[in-house]
This record gives sequence, C-alpha cells and structure tokens, in this order.
Amino acid sequence: MRVLLVEDEVRLADNLAAALRDGPGFAVDWAEDGEAGDDFARTPCYDLIVLDLMLPKLDGLSLLKRLRARRDSTPVLILTAKEGADSIIQLLNAGADDYLAKPFDLGELLARAKALIRRGKGAAHPTFTVLGLEVNTLEQTVSRNGVFIDLSPTEYRVLEYLIHRPRVIVSKRELLEHLYDYNWEHHSNVIEVHVSNLRKKLDAAQPEAEPIIETMRGRGYRLAPTFPPEAGTSAESGAALKSIAEPGK
Repeated sequence: MRVLLVEDEVRLADNLAAALRDGPGFAVDWAEDGEAGDDFARTPCYDLIVLDLMLPKLDGLSLLKRLRARRDSTPVLILTAKEGADSIIQLLNAGADDYLAKPFDLGELLARAKALIRRGKGAAHPTFTVLGLEVNTLEQTVSRNGVFIDLSPTEYRVLEYLIHRPRVIVSKRELLEHLYDYNWEHHSNVIEVHVSNLRKKLDAAQPEAEPIIETMRGRGYRLAPTFPPEAGTSAESGAALKSIAEPGK
C-alpha cells in the first residue's frame, strides 16, 4: 500500500514515515507543504493520505476541500493540534475520514491507518480467507489450509494488495504504483519476479489445489477468479469480500 504524508515538521515526518514503512510496510511519499501535497495527490496511486492541518502555502483543511471537490475519495487521516468540537465537526464535514490529536501514539496511528485502508477498499475485517488461503493483515501472516507460508516483505505486500482486489485484474503498473514510492528505481521485470516467487510458495502449500494467482497475459494478475461459498472468516468478512468483488464496487 502507498501512503502520502503531508507534514511540514521534518522530525515528525521522518518518524511517521519510518513507522509506516517499518511496521505495515507501506510505501511513503512525503510532501512538506500543502501545495506540494496537492501536487502529489493528483496522482491516483495512494491508498491513504495522512494530512497535517497546520501547513505552509496551503493549510490542511483547504487541501482536504480541494481533494473532495475533485471527487478524490482517498481516505484521509488528519493530524491536528486542535481538539475543539467545532474544529473536528468542520474537518469531518469537509470530508476527513478520521483524525488524531497531537501528541499521539504511533501505534494508534498505524492501527487507524490500516483500518482506513481496509475500509477504503470495502473490507471491514482484517483477515481474508480465499480458497483456503488466509491472510491476516494485522499480524501480516499467511497460511493455506493451516500451513504457514513464509513470504518476503515484498511478496507479502503484493499478496496483500491483490487480496484487497479479488477477481479484479491488476496490472503490473498498478502494483508498481501502489507498492513503491517515487524514490524507488523501477525495473521492468521486478513485479514478474515477485509474483512468480509468491505463486510458487502459495501453490507449494497445497499442490493439488487450483492456482490462487492467475496471470492474464498482457493485462496483469488476478487473485482467486473463483470463490467458494464459504469465502471469508466470518459473515462480516465474507460480506466484505463479496462487496469488493462485485463490479463497480
């Protein structure tokens, strides 16, 4: 997943970016003022925007209003030093999805960030089960029919992105845009290599089962083209998977 962090305090921005990269393994782009944040956000590749309110050039509330005015529905987590009810109501009415008052706990920020990304993709439950494959996005663990699968950090990130978009064909370009930040030097075959390794590990855990990742030649990759009726770890997670699998969702 890829996060845009808009924060002008360099030390805080460094700490937040490190926590987002080291914990959940997100790719992070940093903008140090509101205008730069607006420029970054015009690229439709972000799964979450973490936005400070007090910014130079363009304040956070104005940037939020710009995003929503151009129908950008990317989840936005606001960082604010203002805790008054009127300020919070104004933020929520302007389109903020959640907020944290400074100072805040990094663990809470990560939990809220992951929850917003899940909800932004239509999934309320942190655990996904598809064709015997179980992915726990909180613990970042993967198993298939009870067999634990050891994935590299990048292999896990590829799988996590695909499992949020079951039955949708995801292009190599889309994977690159959502898994890497602007500082990464793109190589043409890196996605093919990671997907190939990922597929081998998933299939090795249950050789007799149908492949979980399907390659659509010239188009990209698709996860679990066929869902069994029991897909999902609970009624809630099953409904979430059905919702995001339906066309137009």
